[in-house]
Amino acid sequence: MKTREADRSRPRDVEAAMAGHSQFKNIMHRKGKQDAVRSKLFSKLAREITVSAKLGLPDPNMNPRLRAAILAARAENMPKDNIDRAIKKASGGDAENYDEIRYEGYGPGGVAVIVEALTDNRNRTAGDVRAVFSKAGGNLAETGAVSFMFDRVGVVAFDAAVASADAMLEAAIEAGADDVTSNDDGHQVFTTQESLRDVAKALEAKFGEPKKAAMIWKPQNTIAVDDEVGEKLVKLIDALDDHDDVQNVYANFELSDALVAKMSA
Repeated sequence: MKTREADRSRPRDVEAAMAGHSQFKNIMHRKGKQDAVRSKLFSKLAREITVSAKLGLPDPNMNPRLRAAILAARAENMPKDNIDRAIKKASGGDAENYDEIRYEGYGPGGVAVIVEALTDNRNRTAGDVRAVFSKAGGNLAETGAVSFMFDRVGVVAFDAAVASADAMLEAAIEAGADDVTSNDDGHQVFTTQESLRDVAKALEAKFGEPKKAAMIWKPQNTIAVDDEVGEKLVKLIDALDDHDDVQNVYANFELSDALVAKMSA
């Protein structure tokens, strides 16, 4: 197992709630959530819950993807009634049919970007995503163009307060995890696709419910960008994340501490 404690001056976790890049996520969280932003986020979370329940069993204990979707919703304080309603919608005749699509492209500075979407209109979403990339100075590429720079892995995330770095490391090793990162933002335990469910179950028994347990695209390496490019990249991810059909955005860049501080103010 590879283990490390992340550089505390630069968040390196790849927890992918909606933005996919921790520094960007921290910036957005510090800005606060307006009602309109929260409403849109809840709609995206509900869509993922419904699709997950429709693809498998409506029981999160028997459906890992649904379990992950519910955890993501709880992490954003989505009301239980909303979650239950989204699950029930999957078994109703009025549930929309959504296609899962992955877009890949390059942002400013040649940064690799992966976009995951759930859409009921492929042509509309593809056109919209292409336009967002172009407006930001990037370009949409073919599927497979950048995904080889990422690993498809599972992640189980906990708040920093639930355990020390050493305790989390020891528990992760016992559970069969591949990698652990601990910093002030929390603990991220990485797993293979196959072991995610078992590792998450073992860690939950020890530390309680995680704030995240899902499959993500983890960058193999990150690119440090200057502040001018960094601001353009944040705008790109913000614009992608703002699209109704976009569920997750992943990128392999790293912002400077100064820019993070500036944009978090």
